[in-house]
Amino acid sequence: MTTPQTLAPIIGTTIVLYVALMIVIAGRSRRRIASVEDYVVAGRRLPFWLVMPTLLATWFGAGTMLAVSDEVRARGLGAAALDPIGAGVCLILAGLLIAAPLWRMRLLTVPDFFARRFGRPAEILASVLMVPAYFGWIAAQYVALAGILQLFFGIDMVWGTALVAAFGALYTLMGGMWAVTLTDAVQLSLVVVGLVVMLVVVLMGLGDGSVSDGWSELFASTPAERQRLIPTESLGELAGWIGLFCAGALGNLPGQDLGQRIFAARSAGVARAACVVAGLLYLSLGAIPVLLALAADLLIPGAHEQATLPLLATAFLTPPLAVLFVVTVISVVLSTIDSAILSPATVVAQNLLRPTVGDRVDLLRLNRLAVLGVAASSLAVAYAGESAFSLLESSYELGLVSLLVPLLGGLYLPRSQAAALASMIVGTGTWLLHMGLGWETLLAVDAPLPMGLGCAAIAATVYLLGPRATSPSGDGSPASEDRSDSADAQRS
Repeated sequence: MTTPQTLAPIIGTTIVLYVALMIVIAGRSRRRIASVEDYVVAGRRLPFWLVMPTLLATWFGAGTMLAVSDEVRARGLGAAALDPIGAGVCLILAGLLIAAPLWRMRLLTVPDFFARRFGRPAEILASVLMVPAYFGWIAAQYVALAGILQLFFGIDMVWGTALVAAFGALYTLMGGMWAVTLTDAVQLSLVVVGLVVMLVVVLMGLGDGSVSDGWSELFASTPAERQRLIPTESLGELAGWIGLFCAGALGNLPGQDLGQRIFAARSAGVARAACVVAGLLYLSLGAIPVLLALAADLLIPGAHEQATLPLLATAFLTPPLAVLFVVTVISVVLSTIDSAILSPATVVAQNLLRPTVGDRVDLLRLNRLAVLGVAASSLAVAYAGESAFSLLESSYELGLVSLLVPLLGGLYLPRSQAAALASMIVGTGTWLLHMGLGWETLLAVDAPLPMGLGCAAIAATVYLLGPRATSPSGDGSPASEDRSDSADAQRS
């Protein structure tokens, strides 16, 4: 059986070549950047065949490929509630609810929406609440990828995390949204091929050469409690599962990474279709790492529960295929890292710094300085010692309790600036209180209302009790969609 150490030299060489190729692509992408709009949203020119893969590849990173597969191996299928189930549903909901109206507003950032709907104070508060949520998500990618470097090369987690952060920042600095988009389609193709090959090989290993027998053996040998997708035996476990699902399905709807890809599409129709198709594919492809995680417990029992998929690859794939798969995993996580860094950096530069510095600093330079700041801050969060899965959960939950309500409310049930500000402050404050006290359910009572969802419900109540505001006509709100459908069809 191949071991991670025996593959280390060839994997290291392949990674170096891959990194060099990514730097070349990023460098060539700079030729397309003539303005901040080019750097941030690729000039709003992306067709469906580029928007859909970049949506899918951005989220199909360390969350699904590494953190969740490790968590499923440790806890069973219930851990898939956050990702891929919640995240896949989130993309579908984005296509159905927010993609078209947000695209029509021609925004650069999600806080731009809050500025138009609720004014400058709401823009500032939304930015301040949004950016820290990304630190946890980016840190999850750092930690997961550093785990792979430790597995194959024995690099200490501290140094591995710093190395990953440095490359992610460098790549993002060079190419912006164009570099991210152009590499995502290729990386996603590699991931699909790698996952399918891996699943077939693993099932054949379980079934003595037969895929169908391996499928039967997987579920026959896995304990029933680990196969339970939705826990129903206790109210507490069910509440926890619902909380994870809602954090994944709703928490990232106000995310800049999602909004940025919607804004980069060449039409509202393209944005909407890309979100829905990406969500459906995410649910389908995301099931493969989950199944592989269950199989790992049967095939390599007793092995440590980190970097599960790369460990399976080295154990059951031929050396060339194992190298290809591991490098593919690394590439898709790096793709998520640069996307995740660019998103909050754009918010910092456009919504927080630009109004302050004015024309004294070039906007492109300002965006690149923000990239460095976000990468460094995320590195500090990674060093705080949380697991990749915990970081992922917290980052999704913060979006759920702080920005979801005023985003959907601003689109469909406009209220005043005071209502929006109050909902953001109350939702976030209540969530922080629960986090500080260690309460996992609302007010720490035995009720089927998870803490994150309960805090979002409180924020919604505060928002709806506020005075109404009239949504301007023709600004991208759902009420004005019918007037734009024919134009969208022509642009698509």
